[in-house]
Amino acid sequence: MINVEMLSTGDEVLHGQIIDTNAAWLADYFFNQGLPLTRRNTVGDSLESLVSVLRERSQFADILIVNGGLGPTSDDLSALAAATAKGEGLVLHEEWLSHMERFFTERGRVMAPSNRKQAEIPASAELIDNPVGTACGFAVKLNRCLMFFTPGVPSEFKVMVAQEIVPRLRERFTLPEPPLCLRLTTFGRSESDLAQSLDPLELPPGVTMGYRSSMPIIELKLTGPASEKEAMLKLWPEVQRVAGESLIFEGTEGLAAQISRQLQERKLGLTLSEQFTSGLIALQLGRESAPLLASEVVPSQEETLAQTAHWIAERRTKHFAALALAVSGFEQEHLNFALSTPEGTHALRVKFNTSRHSLQTRQEVCAMMALNILRRWLNGKPIASDHGWINVVESLFLP
Repeated sequence: MINVEMLSTGDEVLHGQIIDTNAAWLADYFFNQGLPLTRRNTVGDSLESLVSVLRERSQFADILIVNGGLGPTSDDLSALAAATAKGEGLVLHEEWLSHMERFFTERGRVMAPSNRKQAEIPASAELIDNPVGTACGFAVKLNRCLMFFTPGVPSEFKVMVAQEIVPRLRERFTLPEPPLCLRLTTFGRSESDLAQSLDPLELPPGVTMGYRSSMPIIELKLTGPASEKEAMLKLWPEVQRVAGESLIFEGTEGLAAQISRQLQERKLGLTLSEQFTSGLIALQLGRESAPLLASEVVPSQEETLAQTAHWIAERRTKHFAALALAVSGFEQEHLNFALSTPEGTHALRVKFNTSRHSLQTRQEVCAMMALNILRRWLNGKPIASDHGWINVVESLFLP
């Protein structure tokens, strides 16, 4: 097995001032390339710490992806750290310096003297092209480890990994077949409830059942070697059965994307009226190019279920929409949902036991509930189902 690690650099990453999205992306991308990460480390902008961790990990890792610290400022120390760890100096890469000068000239800008630093790499390094930025990457061999140094800008990092680094790895290593990961996402069930039913399953060799909890969803993942694909596919229907009515989508498409696709395929326009969710549903569907005919956020007010149903039925008629979805204000842990369709308006009054959660989390729960109501109608199912900790206290239908 190839031991693949990642080292993220920068005080802002170490101290939690920014979220390390590059690490999450690389872990997922490499997993799908058959190169699952075995370790991730983070270190701040300290030359001593950087040199120490490079020397340490060079004794254990076969491949180390170092991210960040290739900029023009004094706290960008990755190139110097790599050279110091190897016991060599930095050299100016004249071709990259010319490339940088052209980069600025073509954009009508003058390159600052500090940018020359970005063309300095360890003497023994192999330059790694950056097709979309000014900071070149480079690769060095230290002890047993092949190290790739990359810029922290996500758009540059991702292009370099996909176009420059992975092809080099395929040339130098025999990569295993990517593992298989079957996924489904549930809504309204607790992790412990699902695990109680799934833990007794007899899993094939090397296959694991994983749970990812991110309120308000639980993702179930069956992961294993490609050699166990047949056995995993045979077991998957049992996972689907346990998920039952709480299953909202499979794979990684996402609920909003699934709904948008179905609306487009069926040429159904949708209008939205949101109170408690403050436009969150429109944002999620809009990002997936759903056919929204109108969307409004109105002040929160106490309403009966019938009032919410009549309101959204009127909005559907006004905007000549096939479908209209409403979320009322949140009053005493109760919320109204209404979906107006060509055959009539469905409405639910729901009680959420979510008082211990933040406002943002409660809004996300309610947005998910609204989208799931729409999903169920699109799939020909009753809009209400057993959601565990979500209690439907009243329902009505207005033809």
